[in-house]
Amino acid sequence: MSGRPLGQAKAVAPGPLGIYVHVPFCASTCDFCAFYQKQPTATEVDDFLVGIEREANLVAWDRPVSTVFWGGGTPGMLAPKDLARLAAMVRARCGGTPEEWTVELAPTSVIESRLEVLKDAGVTRISMGVQSFQPDLLDALGRQHTRDRIFRAYERVRAAGFASVNLDLMFALPGQSAEQWASDVREAVALAPDHLSTYCLTFEEDTKLWVKLSQGRVKLDADHEAALYQATWAQLAAAGYAQYEVSNFARPGHSCRHNLNTWRMHEWVGLGPSGASQFAGWRGANIADLGRWLEGIPRGERATEDRVELTPALLAEDALIFGLRMNEGVDLAPWKERAPLAPWPVVEETLAALAAGGVLVRSGDEVKLTDRGRLVADAVGAELMAAFEVVAETA
Repeated sequence: MSGRPLGQAKAVAPGPLGIYVHVPFCASTCDFCAFYQKQPTATEVDDFLVGIEREANLVAWDRPVSTVFWGGGTPGMLAPKDLARLAAMVRARCGGTPEEWTVELAPTSVIESRLEVLKDAGVTRISMGVQSFQPDLLDALGRQHTRDRIFRAYERVRAAGFASVNLDLMFALPGQSAEQWASDVREAVALAPDHLSTYCLTFEEDTKLWVKLSQGRVKLDADHEAALYQATWAQLAAAGYAQYEVSNFARPGHSCRHNLNTWRMHEWVGLGPSGASQFAGWRGANIADLGRWLEGIPRGERATEDRVELTPALLAEDALIFGLRMNEGVDLAPWKERAPLAPWPVVEETLAALAAGGVLVRSGDEVKLTDRGRLVADAVGAELMAAFEVVAETA
């Protein structure tokens, strides 16, 4: 019998640690994008790089970094010399070579000199935001690249010899037909990337698309979205890409480890304005403003907001919600032991109702979504969130 007092959460050994760096610079804001970004000046780029180094030194961790992910904005807005400078700072804090190091690039930012710097730094994975191969749809999204630019950029990335390459695609775009989407998937598969991310367009507040939706200039069509989802799964499975999360598909050995660690509720440190962290018992995000983020760093202060204490029940809730989005599903047993004060009877009732509705299946404590469940993963997550909120954990 365990020596822990009744109801006390089980101590957990440290797992993988990730670093996320948000590079907030972009040439223009796409109609769908809600991530923090701004057009850079030379002074702001230098201030950002100084700030990243100082912020990284404010966070203490006692184990090597497993994965690194640079997002944005687009890191490709940085000049090669600045990319090298940022990479040197990150490597200095990793405590060794990361298992996986991903950098997001827009097709317009892919040039040989940038790729050479990234490859020499130890980057293992490039994620390129294609969105579509259709010129009219790219224009409707406010994307700056052309169809030809996508192909040239991909050839350069492959020639540089990175271990893994991902392409991002988007569907359910305004005016996009089922055949246009199927054509985009075919063209992406023909390039033979190692990984494909296929995202259903979402209308985030404070974006140009949100304004168009509120004005009735574009409309939502849930049935059309579901049909595109299902067609994508079948098309990519036939092409040898295994779905491992609702929106992500990979060839064997090319799943994104950084994202997997995040969905499994391990720890990561977010650096840069708007960079989110889950570390040392807290979750929060840096303020989404370059100037305000920089203000406190010389004083040894990180300008975080929305800080939440990571109770065992909250981690269990998110592990279930995000874990169900993965095809492997979730094993509830370790979370029940780790978070004994979570409202498990209410959660079990909710899971039973979802199983009766055909959206999930379970074997003992192992729970997975069905194909139908993956179509409504967001709604499943909302129901489980409500179940966990019935009783708040007090310890």
